[in-house]
Amino acid sequence: MLVLGIETSCDETGVALYDTAHGLLSHTLYSQIDMHSEYGGVVPELASRDHIRRVLPLIEQALQTARRELRQVDAIAYTQGPGLAGALLVGASIGAAMGFALNIPVLGIHHLEGHLLSPLLSKPAPDFPFIALLVSGGHTQLMRVEGVGRYELLGETVDDAAGEAFDKTAKLLGLGYPGGAALSALARQGRPGLFKLPRPMLNSGDFNFSFSGLKTAVLTLINKQAMTEQTRADIALAFQDAAVEVLAGKSLAALSQSGLSQLVVAGGVGANRQLRETLSARVATMGAAVFYPELEFCTDNGAMIAFAGAMRLQADGRQAERANDGRFTVKARWDLEMIDQP
Repeated sequence: MLVLGIETSCDETGVALYDTAHGLLSHTLYSQIDMHSEYGGVVPELASRDHIRRVLPLIEQALQTARRELRQVDAIAYTQGPGLAGALLVGASIGAAMGFALNIPVLGIHHLEGHLLSPLLSKPAPDFPFIALLVSGGHTQLMRVEGVGRYELLGETVDDAAGEAFDKTAKLLGLGYPGGAALSALARQGRPGLFKLPRPMLNSGDFNFSFSGLKTAVLTLINKQAMTEQTRADIALAFQDAAVEVLAGKSLAALSQSGLSQLVVAGGVGANRQLRETLSARVATMGAAVFYPELEFCTDNGAMIAFAGAMRLQADGRQAERANDGRFTVKARWDLEMIDQP
């Protein structure tokens, strides 16, 4: 079964083709970072317009790379939510229209389910069940994953997501947008232990997170310093140390309490090198295993949407038989626990 995946939830247009017999055949991606960096953040209207310009050429490119024709596609999966409503409408409308014209099934996929399942694209891949840390600019959650569509929320952030805190802290340090990667690069020049920042909710006894106070602590620290390039690097490292310690501590506590032996990390912050090194080292001492998506699949992409669609179709063959009437919906807000089991 050949599935076309379309991702347009925010500021990246992603398209991919996944074959259930041969794996991922192609994936193409266009990032709007350069456009939005002029404004210091994502401008929803500009994002939507750019998706309109990019998505059809990317579909053609994905087909050419995979050496497939549109008529060979068996199903289409698009990101239904959560995300920016206008951006979601681009992928949803194009996916539904193409599905109607081809008379093939069209599935709306939860954006976070795509991230959650993306490590299964790598080798080796985890088996169900596992604990998952979803950590990105918009979400920080710990989930117990029993199977496709079977997700239990263990804990989540009560304010800023981890990626959001990285970006806001980077802005405080005078770095550009998006700031997470730039902050991590700067932190590599920092001197360990020079500054100590709080570890919010690390010992709260639950699996919830909080990063707003950590960002405020950084601001207070900056206001007390004579800022030099080295001081900026030292503060960046102190922030990253604190954030990574909280993320790792909560994840390992959830893994230990669950009795499971597999941890999956997904989302943009999952590309952070210090987080990966810390988790890999600490999980190994538990006799467990940790799995990450390839770096190119940490950020938003069409491959994870195509793959999630394929897994849902394999789990429930009835979805492949349902009639496609061209209608579609998007969900700007959508809890992962509210999606249907296949």
